[in-house]
Amino acid sequence: MTRVVTGLEVLLETPELVGGRRWALLANHAAVTADLDPARGVLATAGVGSLVCLFSPEHGLDGIAQDMEAVADEGDPITGAEVRSLYGSDAATLAPSAEDLEGVEVLVVDLPDIGTRHYTFAATMDAAMTACERGGVEVMVLDRPNPIGGVQREGGLVRAGFESFVSQLPVPVRHGLTLGEIALLLHRERSPELELTVVPCRGWHRSDWWDATGLPWVPPSPNMPTLDTAALYPGLCLVEATTLSEGRGTTRPFHLVGAPWVDADELVTALRGRDIQGVAFRAVRFRPQFQKHALEVCSGVEIHVTDRMALQPLALGLELLRAVRQLDPESFAWRPDPYEFVVDVPAIDLLTGSAAAREALERGEDFEPLLADWRREVAAFEETLDDILLYR
Repeated sequence: MTRVVTGLEVLLETPELVGGRRWALLANHAAVTADLDPARGVLATAGVGSLVCLFSPEHGLDGIAQDMEAVADEGDPITGAEVRSLYGSDAATLAPSAEDLEGVEVLVVDLPDIGTRHYTFAATMDAAMTACERGGVEVMVLDRPNPIGGVQREGGLVRAGFESFVSQLPVPVRHGLTLGEIALLLHRERSPELELTVVPCRGWHRSDWWDATGLPWVPPSPNMPTLDTAALYPGLCLVEATTLSEGRGTTRPFHLVGAPWVDADELVTALRGRDIQGVAFRAVRFRPQFQKHALEVCSGVEIHVTDRMALQPLALGLELLRAVRQLDPESFAWRPDPYEFVVDVPAIDLLTGSAAAREALERGEDFEPLLADWRREVAAFEETLDDILLYR
């Protein structure tokens, strides 16, 4: 296996890309070299200009905070630099301020992503690009492979009125792009005056999943422990929009789904009868240690990935929600509390980009017409990508 060389390692080979300029870094703990050295440490000691500060996305610089948990500014023990959190207690904290960018000539971005629109790191990059365009700061994106491949895409685009931090990007739910390619798309469509440099990977092919790259897997957030978790996430994240546990507070987030009132055997029987490809289902009981149904015994299903190329995770997530609702419509409920700083739009609509999926589920309709619409949107989206695709 020939190892992929990440954009971080390319920059370390060619530090003159930054030169002697003053730079900041938007990254987290998962931005590492192939030897697992943190990006912030190796860049700060590699003669790459002068480090001004660090910025961290959701979950914080060290990936400690849980989802939707506000993270405060702090100091970095590795570099000694100030860390400015881009995930605080309100939506105003999601982008760098003009004061944050004072003295910064180049914002370097190294954020390991997992190929899903509602995974918030690319949205953080988008907000940072807008702020840098306004402030005359160059953005340099150090690219990394899309862990779940760059070939398969799924889900529709975001409709007007359904924009949020998890529905901010003009891409399908499973977008099949790298962070660098998303940056090029955003540059074309939203930030045309921004000075943007993308440092591509070497040796990555679009069909490659992470385990074909020769690179170590570092969980980019607390509930993304494995590549199989990332494979399920585009669709299993929809469970967050309900009162069902998505397995947070267990060692199998997004593989375990249930609640105290779910009949596990009935649910598994229903799912096995739906011809869902790429996964197998097992009836389970589990007890989350925090978040939904904390310290309660839940009944439900464990989802095992058996064929990731056949798996359509978004369709899987919708079928799972439909099965639970059909078995117990009185107990099934949508999440009642705010979601990613939005209070007036249901979380399921934010995650899918419109009300269509929720309305189809509530009416008990088959999802195939909706999925067919989404496939047409994906096909049209793909026709716009020729000038941004870095890997063929």
